[in-house]
Amino acid sequence: MNILVLNASPKGKNSATVHTALYLQALHPEHSFTVLHVGQRIRGCEKDFAPVRAKLEQAELILFSYPVYTFIAPYQLHRLFELIKADGVDLTGKFASQITTSKHFYDVTAHRYVEENCCDLGMKVIRGLSADMDDLLTEEGRRQARNFFDHLMFSCVHGPFVVPPVQAPAREKAVYRSQLPQCPKRGDKDVVIVTNCAPEDENLQAMITDFRSALPFESRVVNIREFPFSGGCLGCFGCAVTGKCVHRDGFDTFLRETIQTAQGFVYAFTISDHYTHSSFKCFDDRQFCNGHRTVTHGTPIAYLISGDYRYESNLRMIVEGRAEVGGNYLAGVATDEGDTAADIRALADNLTLAMEKKLTRPANFYGVGGMKIFRDLIYVMQGLMKADHKFYKKHGIYDFPQKQKKRIWQMRLVGTLLAIPSVQKAAKGKMTEAMVAPYQKVVDQAKEANTP
Repeated sequence: MNILVLNASPKGKNSATVHTALYLQALHPEHSFTVLHVGQRIRGCEKDFAPVRAKLEQAELILFSYPVYTFIAPYQLHRLFELIKADGVDLTGKFASQITTSKHFYDVTAHRYVEENCCDLGMKVIRGLSADMDDLLTEEGRRQARNFFDHLMFSCVHGPFVVPPVQAPAREKAVYRSQLPQCPKRGDKDVVIVTNCAPEDENLQAMITDFRSALPFESRVVNIREFPFSGGCLGCFGCAVTGKCVHRDGFDTFLRETIQTAQGFVYAFTISDHYTHSSFKCFDDRQFCNGHRTVTHGTPIAYLISGDYRYESNLRMIVEGRAEVGGNYLAGVATDEGDTAADIRALADNLTLAMEKKLTRPANFYGVGGMKIFRDLIYVMQGLMKADHKFYKKHGIYDFPQKQKKRIWQMRLVGTLLAIPSVQKAAKGKMTEAMVAPYQKVVDQAKEANTP
């Protein structure tokens, strides 16, 4: 089979991820492998897409190889999908799969993003391999890679293939025009609206205008399409110690002094390719100059999204997951799918309440699970990621369960006692009552404090 490996890592041949594909190539000389380092050469692909088009047309199976960056694929792969779709190359019926490496931090949303875009192109998509960064260095990891390839070849003949996502019904997009009146403004809060709004994004422009009108605070608009990015994140870890990006376009300073100083964040974009224009992903990835530090923890956020948001389940997971991991109170999402003006007014009210009351909510699975992955990663890599390690120590993120020695001994004592038949008999029917007693005490204290 003619297999095209699209290596979307910005590290090119020095990518850890692509070495899994090279390992499989070494094991299977009966197949023809071609590796294109499209991530490292994305600017060249923009100037001349013809070489990539030719390889895509020749391929029977396209294997996307990339590291997971900030919940999805790297900016370079987002840009590649834009180029493929704009070129119009016909990939209908070709097989597609993917290989990623990460610490499994939202690898599921990255895989679904690639699957959805491949389904858009009419490809037969086969579930990919989500490997740990170090899996290729272990026998078990190599065995799993071999199993993946065996299953991939089998599936090309027999299936099953990934079920395409439900598409929004074909309809003419309703035009939204600004209609909310200006409300009086206060200057005690600063809200920044980060967008990648293009001139043709008329609905999004109107939504931003109305949101600013409904918000009782002064707000600023930062259009990241206008920022002179010299490139996407290189994954070089040059910022791991110093916090300074190797790119010399000044983005790290711009981020910290122009955006992260606000008391409220609003992200505004138009949906495209199951996320938004790649400029926003470049913005996402370049924030790695902050490492894995949740430096905006506690700052409420809101979203203005133009497009069929209700049909983008993966995007909804990303929006919620980002807020949860970052410790940001998600005030809500307003779209142009229904009563847009009412949704925008409600969103402005919710963000205002969150800012004034400094609202927080306990992290759900998205937040707890994501931060535990980071916690363990930074603890092991503290020698390299010194700024992250210092931040995690300062903010008590190293909450390893084994430190709860008192709790562990309490549970051992209870377990030992309950192993005695006479204690079991005496405790029968009273366990739940004993467990809820501390909670009832809190309720009783609240009643006492609020009784005249």
